[in-house]
Parts: sequence; structure tokens; C-alpha cells
Amino acid sequence: MALGRSIDSKSPAGGSSTRGRRRRSGHRGRRIFAITAIVVVIGLIAVVGGAYVYGYYRFKAVQNSTLCNLGGKSVCAAEISGKPFNVLAIGSDSRVDLPPAIARVTDGPGQAGQRSDVVKIFHVDPGKGTISVLSIPRDTVVTLLANQSEFGDYNRINVNYQNGPSLLIKTIEANFGITINHVVQVGFGGLAGAVDALGGIWMDFPYPALDNYSSLDIPHTGCQLLNGFQALALARSRHYQYFENGQWNYDGTSDFGRIDRQNQFLRALIDAAKSKYNPATINAFLTELPKGIQIDSQFGYNELLGLVAEFHGFNPATLAAYTLPTVSGYSASLGDVLFVDQPLAQQMLVSIFGQVGTTGGLTQPTSPPPDVNGATPPPPVVATPGATSTSTATTGSSGTPSSTTSTTAPATTTTTAPLHTEPWYTFNPVACSPK
Repeated sequence: MALGRSIDSKSPAGGSSTRGRRRRSGHRGRRIFAITAIVVVIGLIAVVGGAYVYGYYRFKAVQNSTLCNLGGKSVCAAEISGKPFNVLAIGSDSRVDLPPAIARVTDGPGQAGQRSDVVKIFHVDPGKGTISVLSIPRDTVVTLLANQSEFGDYNRINVNYQNGPSLLIKTIEANFGITINHVVQVGFGGLAGAVDALGGIWMDFPYPALDNYSSLDIPHTGCQLLNGFQALALARSRHYQYFENGQWNYDGTSDFGRIDRQNQFLRALIDAAKSKYNPATINAFLTELPKGIQIDSQFGYNELLGLVAEFHGFNPATLAAYTLPTVSGYSASLGDVLFVDQPLAQQMLVSIFGQVGTTGGLTQPTSPPPDVNGATPPPPVVATPGATSTSTATTGSSGTPSSTTSTTAPATTTTTAPLHTEPWYTFNPVACSPK
């Protein structure tokens, strides 16, 4: 204050000390405002930057460089910027690092290694803002590319998953012509922990439900909140029962009913994740992910953030879910299995992934799966409506898979509307929103 008075008393002749004080006060006010604004901006940058760095740290914890690696080479195809891409999602039954409560009901201590009961391929189209998911039942018979001395020339699609997904990726591409760009591997612990971190998921049960094998026990109907333990039990349920008309009814569809329940679970999980903005909840969610979820190292952090921004408004009800068409069959060496049902399967694949040879579309399979007669004909050519069939595919005469390969040109078939195979199962729960 004394310094201020001294300066004012030395104002130039004819000058007004009052105006000088006002000018200096105005300059000082503007400086204070400017400094405050800079501090706020720096603070915001620090917060955003800190969130970015923390998210990056958590993201690196779930990356796994071995998921796409086979023999020192990457089997995951590089993405084309702005074009659709495919993510292979594998449900692993690995019991590593399971909480005690979950380990007890999954026979954790007695189960070594890992198997895959869930094989889903997500087709993401950033341009259209759409997501489709194709489920391949675990009992689907495919042509194997390796380990034939152990598993035979043909076997269930998941037999080569014991050592990781890289060989499974090549098997899918060779059998169906589906190019895989990324891999997500989900274990029991990661699934249950992620649900708990989000505060649970909401599912609407039309009937009370029970599965003694997976420990699912839903005594009441209606839209209700499931915790991680219950959500895992629902996703795992393969012996599902529902109480209707005074009695317990068994879901005899096995894997097919479970695939539908898993798709409904995914919708509920997306709903739960989209509605959470609390930093503590997000932190808990990111903390749980490394306990059972792994992503291939080719999936970049900035790419993931871009997808989050692109699909933030995605409505999970629009998630198009498909199940690969199959027919039941029997093999002397494998027992009851499923064979790919053509031409329905190829029609579905084309409707999801695009025609063979188009950008981002299917490729020509190099090792097609066997049919019910044991032959391995190439998939039929799916043409536009109005096309005519110019050739037919032949099949072998054996009742079990053999090494016979058909060399006859594939049949041409006409495709109409996309084949949507989601259901059927009115007894299954669906994703819901609390009132």
C-alpha cells in the first residue's frame, strides 16, 4: 500500500492519480484473470493428461503380445484405416487368479490349462457405426491345420486353443475366409470383476432360472441387478432350467441357448459401461480388467479411444447377433458334433463380412470344413438376386469326416435378406433398464 501511494504521488504533471490507480488496477485485474485462466487451463490439461496416462497404464496391463503370434509372426491382419475390421473374442475357462468364491464353483483347483467354450467374431464398421457378432458353436467340426497326429484331420473348432488363440485365428481364416484383425481373450475372473466394478448388470428374467452346474439361481422374475458372480453363472450356463407352469423345464438347446444368453449379457454389459462416468467406478473397472481380460498388442490405445468416441452413442439393442448355421451329425471318432450347413452358412457370412474379394470382405477359404458326408467342398458362391446356378458341388459317401476333398466347382446360390438367427428362446433373460 505504501509503495502504491509513493508511485501515485509521483504521477506526471497534469495527470490524475485517480485515473492512474484505475488504469493500474485494471491492468492488475486483467493480469490476475489471465493468470487464473492459464492456471485453470493447465489444471484441466493435467487432469485430462493424467487420465490419459493412467488409462494408458491400465491399457498396457491388459495387452498381450503373444495372442497374435505364431512361430514368431503375427497372424492378425493389419487394419485398413476407416474400413471395417474383425475382433475375435474368446471365452477362456482358465482358473488363474480366481477369487476363492468363484474358484469353488468352477472347480478351480482341479482345472489346469485353458479351453474355449466361446468363439465370437465382432465385425465393427466405423463408417456405418454398426457392430455385428457371429458366434461359432464349440462343437462345430473344422479342418485342422496342425496337430493332426493328436486330434485328427478334422475336429471341434476349439481343440487347438490350449496354447493360445494364434492357431485358432489361422483355422478360422482357412475354414471360413474371415480375416481376424484383433483378439480379445476373456477369463472367468475378468468377466466377474468387470461386472462388479460397474455395479452389476440389469437382466429381465421371464421365469425363475436355475443351473446347478454353473451355480445360477434366480428365484424371482422381472428386471433385476446381477452381481459378478451371478453374471458369470449366467454366461456359463449350459444346463439352464426355467420354472414355468408349476414345473422346472430344461433348455435342451445346450450351446445355442447359451450363445443367446451370452449375447443378451453383452448388451447389458454395454449398457452398464455406457452409463458410468464416476471416476472411482471407471478406475475400479480398469483395475479389474487385467485380472482376466487380454487384448492383442496390435490394438493401439489411441485407436481404442477413437472407437470409444465413435461408438459412445451406440445402442446395444442394435447389436446384430448371429449364430453360424450348422446341422447335427455323428462321427465315430468325435461323437455328436455339428457340421457347417451350406449354403445357409455362406449366405450369412457374406451378409456380415461382405463378398469374397471385396475390400475388408471374406477371403477364399484354403481348407474348408467337412460336411456331413466327410467331403470338404469349397463354399458356394453367393450371388446377387436373380443369378442362376451354373454348377453343383459334390460330396463324399463316407458317414464320418475323411481326407477326401471335392474338386467340383462350388454351387452358385442366391442371397436375399441378411440371415438373423436370434431367437427363438423366449425363456431366456434379456437386457433391461431399471425403472
